[in-house]
Amino acid sequence: MPRVFPTKPVGWLRLGTSPDGRKNFRLRRWAVMAATPWSRTWTFFDGAWHEGNVPIMGARTHAAWAGTSVFDGARAFEGVMPDLDLHCARVNRSAQKMMLAPVVTVDEWIGLAKEGVSKFGAKAELYLRPFYWAEAAGFSSVVPGADTTRWCLCIYEAPMAPPTNGLSITLSPYRRPTPDSAPLEAKAGCLYPNNALAMAEAHDRGFDNCVMLDQQGFVAELGIANLFMAKDGVVFTPVPNGTFLDGITRQRVIKLLREEGVEIVETSLGYADFVAAEEIFTTGNLHKVQPVVRIDDRLLQPGRIFRKAREAYWAYAHAPTSKAASETA
Repeated sequence: MPRVFPTKPVGWLRLGTSPDGRKNFRLRRWAVMAATPWSRTWTFFDGAWHEGNVPIMGARTHAAWAGTSVFDGARAFEGVMPDLDLHCARVNRSAQKMMLAPVVTVDEWIGLAKEGVSKFGAKAELYLRPFYWAEAAGFSSVVPGADTTRWCLCIYEAPMAPPTNGLSITLSPYRRPTPDSAPLEAKAGCLYPNNALAMAEAHDRGFDNCVMLDQQGFVAELGIANLFMAKDGVVFTPVPNGTFLDGITRQRVIKLLREEGVEIVETSLGYADFVAAEEIFTTGNLHKVQPVVRIDDRLLQPGRIFRKAREAYWAYAHAPTSKAASETA
């Protein structure tokens, strides 16, 4: 059972003047220590494994207020960890882009990942998050001190969506930033409020996810996934232009579909192209390959190319000779 910690009083909160305007009044303040029922979690931090949602930052930690953190997300499911090495390499590149020091080697990340995954059941569906952040500032208060870089590896249970679960999507009024205005070459925590605003706005209108455009008006990605469409047997996907993350699962699916003889076109696409598509699907680390079943008011069915993409990815992940299948050995 997930642990839920009770609330406790932490003092009095002065709110202002009473209605008669003559004296201050106070209300008791209650704090929730950990009200969220976290799924089962293990985190390697400061040289040891810790169970649960272990605290890793202090009130003055640079990343806590300045957003100087990067992470990556790998998956363990059905006894495999596809492309774990690529995710570990990317978090190290992200650290460098965020002016942090990638102090953990790829092999060290992989070794810790295997060790942590072994703490769960053999078939557990897990999210693996290697994480770097700045503890203190550098030469300026807003610049991270690379020599204060800290890190952890957090692994937790996160069920994957069944292959029949499809998404509803719409166009977001929020747009992706440009490469000269944000650290888009890094998978950085400071980028995600942009996605969160877009996702929340779409959710308020009854959609699961949303299409985000770049500043030129071309489709970039979904709020939390890369995006593909198919028409007349050809697959189209936005060409990487520096405004969105060229996902590891995206790259893998493109390679696998091309090996299957499917034509893939990476190009600039408008929202109208997706509205007119015969099928739409997404790639991302959270659920790997997922169909879109509604765009605005138009219903879609999971199509032939989506099924081919998902089957090819699962075959790759479980291939006995592939690095993906051997990662949990």
